[in-house]
Amino acid sequence: MRIPDIIEAKRDGLELTSEQMEYFIEGVATGNIPGEQIGAWLMAVYQNGMTMDERTEFTRLMRDSGEVIDWQDGKNLYVDKHSTGGVGDKMSLVLAPALAACGLKVPMIAGRGLAHTGGTIDKLESIPGFNTDGGEKEIRDVIETAGCCIYAQSQRITPADGVLYAIRDVTATVPSVPLITASIISKKSAEGVGNLVLDIKVGSAAFMQQVDEARELAHSMIEVGKRLGMQIRVLLTQMDLPIGTHIGNSHEVIEILDILEGTGSWDSISLIAIQGAHLLQMSGVVETVEQGQMRILETLSNGSAAAHFRRMCAAQGVSQQVLNDLSSHLDIAPFSFTLHSAMDGWVEDIDALELSKVLCELGAGRVSAEDDVDHGVGAVIKSEIGKQVAEGDLILSVHHREEELSEHYMQRLESCIGISDAPVSIQERLIEVIE
Repeated sequence: MRIPDIIEAKRDGLELTSEQMEYFIEGVATGNIPGEQIGAWLMAVYQNGMTMDERTEFTRLMRDSGEVIDWQDGKNLYVDKHSTGGVGDKMSLVLAPALAACGLKVPMIAGRGLAHTGGTIDKLESIPGFNTDGGEKEIRDVIETAGCCIYAQSQRITPADGVLYAIRDVTATVPSVPLITASIISKKSAEGVGNLVLDIKVGSAAFMQQVDEARELAHSMIEVGKRLGMQIRVLLTQMDLPIGTHIGNSHEVIEILDILEGTGSWDSISLIAIQGAHLLQMSGVVETVEQGQMRILETLSNGSAAAHFRRMCAAQGVSQQVLNDLSSHLDIAPFSFTLHSAMDGWVEDIDALELSKVLCELGAGRVSAEDDVDHGVGAVIKSEIGKQVAEGDLILSVHHREEELSEHYMQRLESCIGISDAPVSIQERLIEVIE
């Protein structure tokens, strides 16, 4: 079997055999296929797509390129959630311990941020000592201790996906529905979970900007997940505006600490509650989604989610000294640029895409997978959408490393804020639920 023949078959729109895909995935995982051939194959898939049979087999092979966990006992109680990436999307850091506090097990494999979207792993690594490198043994140990864990995709878990993801990013093939499906579902299947909620972001600051595109991806992942033994429910959520009050790695940890203490932004809390509620209902812990929302909110108000978060942190390497005063150990960049309202009115818009692009360029994100992230760069929204403000009121504070922010960045940040002279309605985050 030859790789050029496999590339040619997909280039010509043919359906690949299981043997061809297995040969390709093995070569990717072992490093035996050069990057240019992988890139050519990815572009052929991007152009010609995959049948559902191909997607399922490709996803299975990606999963089986590394360790696959079989929990054996009560698979239905092992759950996870995945988001396609947003600005200020810190839900996983609270959701995993909240679900654990409700009796579910959450063996989460998460990703790093790329382009303008943040990554769960980057946020956790802003906590001194938090170890995100683990395989099956580490996942089992932390689940036993804390009921939840969050580790990065690695050479032990779906290694083929790690290679393909990096090459997709530099070959303009990220938006392919079959490739997105295989990347996400292979990792979740490797975790051994029975129930999965997918949060597909839709809007100007999302990879999917149209609802129809998001629906196509949703149905692809639901069908492939079903064929691999998972029940999947998809939430389409709005991603034009930043989520919550804090953007950036250390900054978002600060917000989740507030939420775990029973306070924090309702914008973030409501998303956590609805995602968790669906998983509780899918797993049979509650009868209705409404009951599930109440259970999640209870874990935040009574401190049980916070207790599981602390156990997870300790089990994944965070010292007791750091946990005793976590906020003080988070790096926040020393200089700040503040934006104030130019008029009396109501906050109508905070441009999530442009704000996140500026923060990324200041160091909070990465352009390529090899880039370092500055955990201390970020922003705090002081006046949320819909809030009435007076001229001169503080809207946004941006923390950065430059002693004086350039005029270029200041102008771009100023353009992010929209003030209306009339009251504005607040958009619902949840657009649609797809099963």
